[in-house]
Amino acid sequence: MFRKKKTVRKEYDKLHQKPVLHCSICTGETVAGFKDLRTGKFEEVMLIRGAGDLAAFKELYGVEEITKEY
Repeated sequence: MFRKKKTVRKEYDKLHQKPVLHCSICTGETVAGFKDLRTGKFEEVMLIRGAGDLAAFKELYGVEEITKEY
């Protein structure tokens, strides 16, 4: 009948990018993405509204540890 959707992992450049949560002090908004270690540029991937969104981001990209930046 119903089948569970297969989760396809997405890739990112592990040598030149690191997973980061951008957290706003004023609004409390949190955005997950990747920071380029060479240029310092942040690439937004998804808005994090709760623990479920964060878990989905980690599973989607195979991330175990993520740092916060304000």
